[in-house]
Amino acid sequence: MVVYVALTLAAFACSGRWLLALRGGTTAIAAPTRLQPPQPEPWTREQTVEPADLVRELAGAPGHTPTVVCVGFPSLYRAGHIPGASFHGPASSVAGLADLKAWAEPLPRSSDLVVYCGCCPLAACPNLHPAFSALREMGFTHLRVVTLPNNFATDWVGKGYPIEAQ
Repeated sequence: MVVYVALTLAAFACSGRWLLALRGGTTAIAAPTRLQPPQPEPWTREQTVEPADLVRELAGAPGHTPTVVCVGFPSLYRAGHIPGASFHGPASSVAGLADLKAWAEPLPRSSDLVVYCGCCPLAACPNLHPAFSALREMGFTHLRVVTLPNNFATDWVGKGYPIEAQ
């Protein structure tokens, strides 16, 4: 089945759901052929951080703030991201996950790392699970995920939290 969507140029598949980036123009988008069941979260509640709490942490004393890592799609990162976040591409791709691991390799395993994507609802995100799992398997002991239940636009930008854009 092919669906034609007016005013759309980009679409991202998130575990069987489509996200559409409105940019003008027309494009055809093929619907996913099968839905994948949601994966169980590899993190615990204690390994999450709410956006408001992260904003407070990032405003703390220099040298005592967490390192924020974006593992989402390049177009979303360029449009706006958490200030100071490093970007490593989508962790659902081989290249993105390899870049994340190469970046993390020299870091002390006690580093305070906060990972986020925000492409789609947290429960369906294709990037957070592999990123979090890879960093945990590398031995990082202070690893957290930003809780964005809907997406970055709604749960961060829409709440008025600071962003940087490129």
